[in-house]
Amino acid sequence: MSSRTGWIGIAAAAVVAVAGCGGEGDGGSRAAASDRPSEPPPSTSSPSASSPSAPAATRLSPADLQGRWWTWAASEETSTNPVADEDGRSCDRNQPDDVWFLAGTFGGQVERACTVPSGRPVAFPLINLVGGAADCADFMKTASGTASLDGRDISPDRHLGTTITVTAAPGNPVTDSSGRFSGTGCGLWVQLPPLEAGKHTLKIRGRSADFTVTVDYALTVAAPGTV
Repeated sequence: MSSRTGWIGIAAAAVVAVAGCGGEGDGGSRAAASDRPSEPPPSTSSPSASSPSAPAATRLSPADLQGRWWTWAASEETSTNPVADEDGRSCDRNQPDDVWFLAGTFGGQVERACTVPSGRPVAFPLINLVGGAADCADFMKTASGTASLDGRDISPDRHLGTTITVTAAPGNPVTDSSGRFSGTGCGLWVQLPPLEAGKHTLKIRGRSADFTVTVDYALTVAAPGTV
């Protein structure tokens, strides 16, 4: 993941700042513009017409997307955590049935190989954070990132500040504590429709201030009926 938390950040993903991870709050995580008010309203920018982003009818809301992703990222201890994953062996841990999440890192660069079931939408952050409203306002001032699928650029959605609920497992490396808590989620996010069966290359890059995330995914989408 490429994420950060004001508490602690993964595209993708780290969780308090990873592709997506970065953030801070009552249950911190490590994931991972112009001036914003201290409590920015939920907001996204529409992907460009040439982007392979998922159609609006199939997309998760900002609150659902971020809350579920952070919960997924904080569902495992370090040895099996998708944000701490060095090669992709943990990418299938605790995946929901209706979407396939990808993670960033706790900062730095990794290469991962991951098999994705057929017919599953894919979602991930380029850079993200969970914390307080002021944390997100500051974080998003310098948040930037890029993503490409098979060499084709993807336009991310920019979520400036959304109230989310996260449930974290004991001993996870993403949040400072376990249990259920609420915070403000923000970052640059991508939602893709189900990918065609076969091999795909996904490149995720995210940055906020001096926190950076670089993840290269070699994705294999299973043929229908095989996973």
